[in-house]
Amino acid sequence: MLTKLHIQNFAIISQLTLDFSQGLTVFSGETGAGKSIVIEALGFVLGARGDVSVIKDGADRMQVSAEFISSALPADIRKTQQITADRFTLRRELDRKGKSKAYVDGRLTTVSTLAQLGSYLVDFHGQHEHQSLLHASVHLTLLDHFAKHTHLVEQTQTAYSHLQALRAKLEALRLSAQEKERLLDLYSYQLKEIEEAHPAAGEDLQLEQSLPKLKHAGKLLEMAQEAYDELYNAENAAATRVARAAKLLAQMAELDENLTQPAQEANAALVALEDAASTLSSYKEGMEVDPDALDKMLTRHEKLKRLKLKYGPELSDVLTRAEDLRTKIANLEHAEEHEQDLENELNTAHEQLLKLARTLHDKRMNAAQKLAAQITEQIRPLGFNQIKFSVAVEMDEENLGPTGADKVEFLFSANPGQSLRPLKNIASGGEISRVMLGLKTVLAPTVPTMVFDEIDAGIGGETGHLVGQKLHQAAKGKQILCVTHLAQVAAQADFNFHVEKTVVKNSTQVNISPLHGESLVVEIARMLGAGTDKRSAAFTHARELLQEVHHA
Repeated sequence: MLTKLHIQNFAIISQLTLDFSQGLTVFSGETGAGKSIVIEALGFVLGARGDVSVIKDGADRMQVSAEFISSALPADIRKTQQITADRFTLRRELDRKGKSKAYVDGRLTTVSTLAQLGSYLVDFHGQHEHQSLLHASVHLTLLDHFAKHTHLVEQTQTAYSHLQALRAKLEALRLSAQEKERLLDLYSYQLKEIEEAHPAAGEDLQLEQSLPKLKHAGKLLEMAQEAYDELYNAENAAATRVARAAKLLAQMAELDENLTQPAQEANAALVALEDAASTLSSYKEGMEVDPDALDKMLTRHEKLKRLKLKYGPELSDVLTRAEDLRTKIANLEHAEEHEQDLENELNTAHEQLLKLARTLHDKRMNAAQKLAAQITEQIRPLGFNQIKFSVAVEMDEENLGPTGADKVEFLFSANPGQSLRPLKNIASGGEISRVMLGLKTVLAPTVPTMVFDEIDAGIGGETGHLVGQKLHQAAKGKQILCVTHLAQVAAQADFNFHVEKTVVKNSTQVNISPLHGESLVVEIARMLGAGTDKRSAAFTHARELLQEVHHA
């Protein structure tokens, strides 16, 4: 459940903090006052697409944070996200350069993680979903969501992908003779080019380490000899001078024990110099100035470099490419032998997919009856006395796809004697709003917070009253946030907020304030079309609506 929402520099909101509780919360206000901005801000912090144009004028970035009760998240998600407290906070920022940052309890994360967490916390319904509900392609997804056979759908998708891959392989095997010869020539040429070079794994790295030494062998040998002479071989070499100093210090230490340490250090320095001279001597003896060897090494390095440019970028990629070429050549040379095997494998894969599709169809048929019954039960009280709602599931085995072979469509009849028809053909704005409310009530029972942005579009009067009652009932034990223009809906709320747009010093701002007592009566009356006369029928009706809810 959402407990707190903080918005900063979002659209025309400078700073806003709202506290929320369980039950039905309604936002109302004049048209254009900015009621939907709160919903958009909540969507933004839960991973919806951000747009720099939404950043408030004069601000460098916008920021939204939302606090939730953590118990709604699955245990494995809480563990993965290191959420241990009863409440946790999500935060998202977007600056003028389009750079977005996301946080979970102050820890940096990704926007996709916010979206994943949001899927367990909030279910959004806006005006665009009115239209999406009319498309049959959405109905299949909704039915599968209701049936909770995600694993079977995933198996079907995997089986379909495997079938498509086999079809692609078979098509490749059935190339024309001319195309096969062309590819054989190409692959054979490429493989020959690699094999003639005999590349070995890591060889290029060894060459790159050895080349500098071989290139500068003469200079290195000259410098090694000079260094050896300075250390050990010259008449006044460093080792000779240090040896004399060490001998003197040793004699002095016999006379003054305070000089024991310097004597030891001088002796250690002499040993180190002798070791360095010995190493240099071995280095000189092993150094070979060989122009031919250098030329061969440079040629080899260049050949490997060309192979990497053509088949790389790394030498390991070249070796992998060679193996791939051998496989392709073998497949082309034995295409006819492989074709029959592949056809058999393809038939088996098709039968497996068909079996999964049939199982999925049976489960969908069973789930369709349950879904239709539950939706009918939910929306019949919303002014549909003779409603008929059905979920049609039709299987076409000749049209197998990643979701099986079913076409699913919601059928609806609101009036007696009227046959069931697709929603897109008969549903008015008011009818589709009520059907959507029924769907949301049935399909999102596990999400603690539901958001409805103007679900009352196209309805009014008694129907609006019924929708308000339904929202109030659905909010028991959970949380619903609703933006509305209808007094009948607003009167049913457990918590009311009034949204008002003001202009201060040429700057537009949004103020959102809670409504209680007389201020709530005034707002309900305004929504009923009242003027300033509190003795008008609208004010009387407003009080009656609120009193009815209070005594229900």
